[in-house]
Amino acid sequence: MNAVRNTSYKDYKELYLPSLQPSVVRVPAISFAVIDGQGDPNGEAFAEATAALYSFSYAVKMSYKSKEPPEGYYDYTVFPLEGVWDLIDKSKPSTDKSNYAYSIMIRQPEFLNSRLFDRFLVETKKKKPNACLNRLQSVTTEEGLCCQMLHVGPFDDEPESFEKMHRFCAESGYERTSLQHREIYLSDPRKTDSSKLKTVLRFSIKEASDR
Repeated sequence: MNAVRNTSYKDYKELYLPSLQPSVVRVPAISFAVIDGQGDPNGEAFAEATAALYSFSYAVKMSYKSKEPPEGYYDYTVFPLEGVWDLIDKSKPSTDKSNYAYSIMIRQPEFLNSRLFDRFLVETKKKKPNACLNRLQSVTTEEGLCCQMLHVGPFDDEPESFEKMHRFCAESGYERTSLQHREIYLSDPRKTDSSKLKTVLRFSIKEASDR
């Protein structure tokens, strides 16, 4: 295996370990394995999609043990789950979780090209059958200029952090460009008390027109 510097999300502190106060960051192009869906994230459909993403990501991670290890493989830690969230019906309140549209994803290593993606997807379908794997895609996204902060606490308390981010942007000469936002889940909600959950919150911004 080839040694490289970046082997964990903790090596990308600017993107994955922001402070408890809002800040501005420029996010480069990143490749993900992605599954799109709709509905309440507490439901079975979301759980199945999440399981499919992890099955695929760990197949890539453990591929160095296969008969044909990927060229350029390096040791790394599977990145945390991320989600881009939106509303299906913009007229409904954000508290209606059945109205959510989401793209959940896990960042993939640089050596995973399109050919390898197809190979590991086929292998995962055989070893870990899951209907959601039929919707799994390889997507490269460049978020660009964003506002972000670390939210500590229950997911239902996130509006307080978003309000803090909005105030920061207004005071710093930025404006939000989309109602979509990204969440990066640094804690496992199955094993962590809700008061201690750590989630990176992020949305795209631009310089305010009156700046």
